[in-house]
Amino acid sequence: MKFIHILRPGKPGTISEEEQLSAYRKTGDIRLLGTIYQPYMELVFAVCYKYLRDEDDSKDAVMQIFEKLVVDLRVHEVTRFKNWLHTVARNYCLMRLRETTLLPVAPDLQHLMVDTAEDAPGPLETEGRLEQLDACLEKLLPDQRKAVEMFYLHEKCYREICSEMDLEFNKVKSHIQNGKRNLKICMEKNGRI
Repeated sequence: MKFIHILRPGKPGTISEEEQLSAYRKTGDIRLLGTIYQPYMELVFAVCYKYLRDEDDSKDAVMQIFEKLVVDLRVHEVTRFKNWLHTVARNYCLMRLRETTLLPVAPDLQHLMVDTAEDAPGPLETEGRLEQLDACLEKLLPDQRKAVEMFYLHEKCYREICSEMDLEFNKVKSHIQNGKRNLKICMEKNGRI
């Protein structure tokens, strides 16, 4: 991808990705981060394009995600960079979509986010609720989170979720119901309902 060569990483060394991440955490050398990020830029672009459906927005997102990594990777110790980066890119895109389409959350979860019209939250409060919803999603068990995201965010039916997760119908149903209940509890504990 031609637009991506802005970072101009140096020649990759012989050290492992984990060692490079550790070195970046210690030094903050952006060229080192560019070397780590560069092989994944097409993956990040593909993830962004899947969600944003616009080439220019996806290109911008690739660069904005890099800027996010400059800060996040100094704080977080990441062991599986590719998986973590995929999640960061997906979450970034979901937040962008939420910003542009007010609240694209499924009706069953909207009560977690929106009050009545006279008590409607302002933009900052809505952003706080979205951040809290994301934080609560991260606290769910992995299968619950995956089932909830597939059902509510990706609008997949139970049959599709069963197939993709290789689980029985009742197990998927249980993950969605428990995940939804746990989200509500988490949001209530943090005063967001």
